[in-house]
Amino acid sequence: MDPQQLHDKLQGIFRKVFDREDLVIRDDYAAKDIEDWDSLAQINLVVGAEAEFGVRLATAEIRSLKDVGGFKRLIAAKLADVR
Repeated sequence: MDPQQLHDKLQGIFRKVFDREDLVIRDDYAAKDIEDWDSLAQINLVVGAEAEFGVRLATAEIRSLKDVGGFKRLIAAKLADVR
């Protein structure tokens, strides 16, 4: 999957979780940058990403995430491992 496809799919997950069709994510966005990004939203983002991309994210990996860019890199790495 190319980086733009990954970004678009992840953006769709963010839009669904935050119920904001106008939400445009950036790699440097973190929880502080998106209203209502709390622990429940984080869980919903992870569950949505796991379902959309067919990957499993370990608790330690999730805890290490600092921003959207890190989330994208983690998913990309997981997808590369699947091949």
